[in-house]
Parts: sequence; structure tokens; C-alpha cells
Amino acid sequence: MQVADRESEIAKDSPIFENVIPDTPVKNWLVNYVGDKFQKEMARFKNDTGKDFEWDGSITVEMIIDVMAKEFPEFVMGLAEENFIRGYRQAFADLEAGQEMVKAEQDGQK
Repeated sequence: MQVADRESEIAKDSPIFENVIPDTPVKNWLVNYVGDKFQKEMARFKNDTGKDFEWDGSITVEMIIDVMAKEFPEFVMGLAEENFIRGYRQAFADLEAGQEMVKAEQDGQK
């Protein structure tokens, strides 16, 4: 997954770039799975280019999302759709609340 904005302060503080601590059985399995995939990709990269790829062995949320998007796109799309719908609903709720505040202010000034 390529994140378009990696340089801003907001992006630098994003949890997507944090290392995942495998503190549950599912996280442990997923971190190991993604780590194995990444090691295979590193080996392929070295074989194809003759260059080493420096990696400290840590797994980030971004790496997990990338693997999940490739291998289980239905899951990632389901999360993305749900997130979009919730955001859309929240935007309408905020819009309605803002309109009510403006109306109340206008009614108070009359």
C-alpha cells in the first residue's frame, strides 16, 4: 500500500506506520505471516537486483494492510466501505447540527 502523504506531521504520527506488537494470538499469527511474506519478497528482490534490502524485522500496520489487500480484498473492502458509510453519516449529522446552530443564532437575533 502506498500512502500518498508520508511527509506531513499528521502522516508521521499516523498509527499506520507504528510497529505491531503481537500481544494476542491473532496478532501473533498475522505478524508472523506478514513477516514471512516480506522475507520472501526481500529474497526475490535480492535475487532480481543483486541488492540487499535493509529491514529491522518489524511489521507495521501498513505492511499488514498491504498483504491483506492482496490476499483478502473482500475483508479490506468491507472495512473501507463501513468506514466510508460511517464518515458519510457523520458528515450529514454535522451538517444538520451546524444548520440548526445557524438557525438558532438567526432566531435569537430577531
